[in-house]
Amino acid sequence: MASIKTFINDDFLLENKYAQELYHTYAKDQPIIDYHNHLPPNEISDDRVFGNMTKVWINGDHYKWRAMRTLGIKEKFITGDGSDKEKFMHWAKTVPYTMRNPLYHWTHLELARYFDIYDLLNENSAEKIYAETADKLGSQAYSCQNLLRKANVEVVCTTEDPTDSLEHHQAIAKKDLDFKVSTAFRPDKAIFISHDGYNDYIDALAKASGQEINTYGELCEALENRIAYFDKNGCKLCDHGLDKMYFESYTESEILAIFAKKRSGKELTGEETSKFQSAILLFLSETYHNYGWVQQFHLGALRNNNARMHRLLGPDTGWDSIGDFPQAEKLSAFLNTLDSKDKLVKTIIYNLNPADNEVMASMIGNFNDGSIKGKVQFGSGWWFLDQKDGMTKQMNALSNMGLISCFIGMLTDSRSFLSFPRHEYFRRVLCNLFGAEIQNGQLPNDMEWVGKIIQDISYHNAKEYFNF
Repeated sequence: MASIKTFINDDFLLENKYAQELYHTYAKDQPIIDYHNHLPPNEISDDRVFGNMTKVWINGDHYKWRAMRTLGIKEKFITGDGSDKEKFMHWAKTVPYTMRNPLYHWTHLELARYFDIYDLLNENSAEKIYAETADKLGSQAYSCQNLLRKANVEVVCTTEDPTDSLEHHQAIAKKDLDFKVSTAFRPDKAIFISHDGYNDYIDALAKASGQEINTYGELCEALENRIAYFDKNGCKLCDHGLDKMYFESYTESEILAIFAKKRSGKELTGEETSKFQSAILLFLSETYHNYGWVQQFHLGALRNNNARMHRLLGPDTGWDSIGDFPQAEKLSAFLNTLDSKDKLVKTIIYNLNPADNEVMASMIGNFNDGSIKGKVQFGSGWWFLDQKDGMTKQMNALSNMGLISCFIGMLTDSRSFLSFPRHEYFRRVLCNLFGAEIQNGQLPNDMEWVGKIIQDISYHNAKEYFNF
């Protein structure tokens, strides 16, 4: 069995002595604030014990699923009715073929950090690794809460729909945990008026808010009701997954008529859809301002490309990709409209198309008005870009167009309790970026000051920004 002690070693990704010092002295031991993920709060509340690696590592991970499908693994052993062990064995077969994909690095980092396993995962090692990890994952020492502790997590912020009861967050709040669990309000289903099932969703929102929703005004009242409910339960963030920012001119009477038309079961035009989505986004953002929340916008995903597989498996199962939507003009108008009313809250913009990195990095500078440090943020490399090259490009664009020293750093955006070494991965890339420029003379060899910037990006900036 091949050992990779020389692969995932202390200086992994750290290419010179300056990068090594920055990481080991300033970044490594900083706590983790994971301010955006999709972890199930019920599993944290129940302190789930998973029992094996498939349950904690493969189920729900569409990154792995895409790689397995590419290799020709049958769906039975990915999301189908194959046994947990069979699914793990097929993932182990896939791993050696993922070289140069971030999955190869993440896989071995996670085995090392959580299980102290430094063997290459492949068909030959799979049986031993499955048994060794199952033995650990069957114990309380590897429960959800203890996996978070092993990763030095200080804050996790999950993501919930406005209709969510937040019962699991309420249960968590009653526990005496040594880390904080919060949530983010994600109203996408109330925004996308042209999607199938929209009226059924509005009915569910009406039930959750305890009021009828027959008019646009009642929709706004219901959403504000849920925002107040989330706020009462400790929520201070919101999130939106959009292909692009929507901004069209509209009148109030138009929006009232568009919503009434939809509720009557009639199809909307593209123009009507865009106007409605513009109106509801502005309403939501102004309401967030009233509650002092941080708003997040994930822009640029082209979702559910494979209609056949979407029908079979549903959303978030690995059929999404990078989109090439126009971003700058509408985003500028949206932010400017809020700013002109003095209702632009702290805002994080995540970009999925690397061609738009400089657009986003320069855009945030238009609305950083000196009132708050780093008020408008260019978020960390996201989804297809949360790998070494993607993170480097995002940080280079931010450095060139703005102040990377004010950057709030990494997040997992993950459904896996084993994903937190992505923070380590990010910090190593960050330290190597600065270390390389110290070595070539482009930055001074002032380790104390550069180290402070590294600590701020790794932890302190997020701590201050979110006031956790």
